[in-house]
Amino acid sequence: MEEKFKQITATNPNCIKVVLYGPESTGKSSLAKELASYYNAVFTKEFSRDYAKMKAINNLMLTKNDVLPIAIGQMLSENEQLKKANKLLICDTDLLETKVYSEFYYNGFCPDLVKKYAIENTYDLYFLTYIDTPWEADGIRDQPNTRLQMFKAFEQALIDSEKKYIIVRGSFEERLNICKTQINELLKLAN
Repeated sequence: MEEKFKQITATNPNCIKVVLYGPESTGKSSLAKELASYYNAVFTKEFSRDYAKMKAINNLMLTKNDVLPIAIGQMLSENEQLKKANKLLICDTDLLETKVYSEFYYNGFCPDLVKKYAIENTYDLYFLTYIDTPWEADGIRDQPNTRLQMFKAFEQALIDSEKKYIIVRGSFEERLNICKTQINELLKLAN
């Protein structure tokens, strides 16, 4: 089972991997799609959203028993996309995000394998999305009043696991420009 949580090696050893990371309703998915389009790059979708939607359709709530399937689905998706990536892989979330949410929703609980690989899996840069965007209900999001608390939890997880990150804030265009500037620098260094 442990193999399901490990990152594969990219076909291109110089492939840059970035993560859009942060609280719900902060524009991660929109940024990931726009960046993938701009760079003609592949991106991984946030697996947990589709998983949660399927549970909701069946009138089921997410439980701590869903953390492992969500983590496995996220890594399977990421590894499949990494096989297709050339110079850049954009991840709309990762296992560290899964870990933070698991601990938040399930009173500190997170499966050991998720914790282990949330730390061991590597990325070149995290884009931590700030909460200065309007919260939008979508049937899955459920924490409009804990956004600052969640932002702090996400940032602390990055600090604790010594991940390289930058906070992304402002309008969508400002956020997009911040991400592009950082990705351009990473791509220059990779060549």
